[in-house]
Amino acid sequence: MMPLPEPALSSALDEETARSELYGLLAQVYYAPPAPEFLANLRLSGTEAPAAGAFLEEPWCALVGAARALTDAQIAAEFDTLFGGVGKPEVYLYASHYLSGFLNEKPLARLRTELNALGLARDEAMSETEDHIAYLCEVMRYLIAGDDVAVANLTRQQSFFATHMQPWIGKLCDAVVQHPKANFYAAVAELTRAFMSVEAQGFDMLA
Repeated sequence: MMPLPEPALSSALDEETARSELYGLLAQVYYAPPAPEFLANLRLSGTEAPAAGAFLEEPWCALVGAARALTDAQIAAEFDTLFGGVGKPEVYLYASHYLSGFLNEKPLARLRTELNALGLARDEAMSETEDHIAYLCEVMRYLIAGDDVAVANLTRQQSFFATHMQPWIGKLCDAVVQHPKANFYAAVAELTRAFMSVEAQGFDMLA
């Protein structure tokens, strides 16, 4: 994961840090089955939303509740059922699937072109393509918390979000929530939906 900035002193910077941390949390849970330490910390979390805005409190409470109700093994098995397995997964986590109906299509090529312009590249240790939801969340996290203000700024965040996330995130959340075996990840999806709605509204205010 990319390093977070030092603790903020103003409420505005606090909000940016919270946004960055929530993107980081989503990246972790979508990339792989959550680690035991992560789940232990989640179960001990307060039910106050991790990012500013009461709109997120209900889905955050539901996520903490789901983590408390399930074992580490059950959550790992759910991840494998929904997103893993050999061949076609039950639920795709790639933008290209939702935007074009196929993997490794034009949306991925356009994304790679933009990432190159931003000076970002996929870690060779990462097995997934760049249009995986976890990778996109990490890019947003960097655009919020990065030190290079020429790249890490609201204009870049708004553009990247509107182009590469907003058009398909709702479809992903629907696919997860509607899956009969989704429990923990149904809560993750609803938190994702709520957070992305807050993000979209915030960016609209900048227009």
